[in-house]
Amino acid sequence: MARTVKAGTDARRERWKGHREARRAEFVEATIRAVAKHGPDVGMDEIAAEAGVSKPVLYRHFADKSDLYLAVGQRGTEMLMDRLGPALSQDGPLRARIKRIVDAYLSVIEEHPNLYRFVVRKSFTDRPVEQDVVNEDKQLIAAALARLLGDYLRAFGMDSGGAEPWGHALVGMVQNAGDWWLDRQSMTRASLSDYLTTIIWHAIDGLLRSAGVELDPDAPLTADFAEEPRLRLVNIEEA
Repeated sequence: MARTVKAGTDARRERWKGHREARRAEFVEATIRAVAKHGPDVGMDEIAAEAGVSKPVLYRHFADKSDLYLAVGQRGTEMLMDRLGPALSQDGPLRARIKRIVDAYLSVIEEHPNLYRFVVRKSFTDRPVEQDVVNEDKQLIAAALARLLGDYLRAFGMDSGGAEPWGHALVGMVQNAGDWWLDRQSMTRASLSDYLTTIIWHAIDGLLRSAGVELDPDAPLTADFAEEPRLRLVNIEEA
């Protein structure tokens, strides 16, 4: 009999846990909508109104404003990686891959500028947060770029030790350019993507040429770089 009671209690606990998680997710989405409408300095009153509940109901599902901020930040990370993941994993010419990655990032902050500012500024939090969502995003993207760059460098017989700092440097450059662009809007997203892609490509091209590798940026590259017919090894001193 005791086992039956315990099983029933566990089932109710799991149902309640699932209900709470679903409600938290609903309130996170309501917060994102409220941020889009009212800006990054949105208040709990606006969020509660968007969710159709009172503030005490919100606080039953989040310990405080910082807890809600972290949940929104984690949802923002999911949205970003949903866009970046395919761009990072798709094959194709190197310059085209770079542009897809850059434009994927810029497309997210263009579509959700207030959410981006909300997460980056942390002005909503009511206490210091131990989890740095923005830094975690940068680390995640930089690690993915480092793996991609490392694969290319090793494929050409080059030292891949610089792939990790390169990945972090590229993330910092694109993020800072994106911040400037969101505030200024002095060019289209396509133009900014082109400019950043050109800078990144020429940096990679210079590194490859220093090792005697000339790569057509628009040639399709497969996982088997060695069999790529349009890849040429050249002696730079004779070129």
